[in-house]
Amino acid sequence: MTAVVPPVVAAARGLVDPVLREAVARLDPMTAGVAAYHFGWTSQGRPAGGKALRPALAFLSARAAGGSDEECGPAAAAVELVHAFSLLHDDIMDGDRMRRHRPAAWTVFGRSEAILAGDALLGLAAELLVERGSPGHLAAAHALSRAVRGLIAGQALDLEFERRDDVTLGECLRMATRKTGDLLACACSIGAMAAGAPPALVSALAAFGTETGLAFQLADDLLGIWGDPQVTGKAVLSDLRARKKSLPVVAALTSGTEAGDRLAELLARPGPLPEDVLREAAALVDQAGGRTWAEQEAKHRLDAAGRHLADADMPPGVRAQFLDIAGFITSRDH
Repeated sequence: MTAVVPPVVAAARGLVDPVLREAVARLDPMTAGVAAYHFGWTSQGRPAGGKALRPALAFLSARAAGGSDEECGPAAAAVELVHAFSLLHDDIMDGDRMRRHRPAAWTVFGRSEAILAGDALLGLAAELLVERGSPGHLAAAHALSRAVRGLIAGQALDLEFERRDDVTLGECLRMATRKTGDLLACACSIGAMAAGAPPALVSALAAFGTETGLAFQLADDLLGIWGDPQVTGKAVLSDLRARKKSLPVVAALTSGTEAGDRLAELLARPGPLPEDVLREAAALVDQAGGRTWAEQEAKHRLDAAGRHLADADMPPGVRAQFLDIAGFITSRDH
């Protein structure tokens, strides 16, 4: 059964799309065409826009501080532009040929064109915030820049881990915190910053986003091994095929079990791994406890996220919507 998209997420797409379209229209025609395809605005194949999760969190953070959706529009769009930049580049680095159930942009337009489009979206994100000029929007621009540095640092660690066979679970958690948690923390607090919220509220929202980001990464890593391709838009066992040091895999490899040792042997084999070996590897991750650990750790992180919101000064309805989104994005059936 597919998870129901929270109403605030469904509404966020309509709020942020006009701002995104105006921003993308500033680009040269070639780059704008790649971006439009990536956002799902053109239908070279099956249309596929994203869920606007990060803009929804940005709008909620503004409402938590008493700000307006209009005031938050540039911040919400900026976060989504950074997310889109990261996906364009990630697909190239990982060699992923599918994104949201259709060919990834680089397979349609070319690697160089997709890289340039990602670079352009990153530039637009800063432009949208800086041109507002208010103290809140300038603070938001600084926060987003720091989140981008964190995201890139996490991605660099992810690439480094592919060349190592001694990655610890602590290192993997730190990588996920930077790669996923930093941008989600920014999304959860950037609207409040733009609205001039007090530091205590901004900090609580950012901490909520960090923990939710880790829970999301854990759920995503589980989908990368056991997810339904009809739901994820990617091939079954995709992360094992790429030999990614994802959180459940590292938990299994460092478990000190026979299954973990056998998994290490399989992943060390040269050349592409055949399907039967990939299926065995997935079973070994499960047997070594990687799957159970990831599921339990995701729940632990969600509980921690909720505690950060519990005492934060915001309308109860906004708090409930934050928690609804956290539950939605960490569910494994969407």
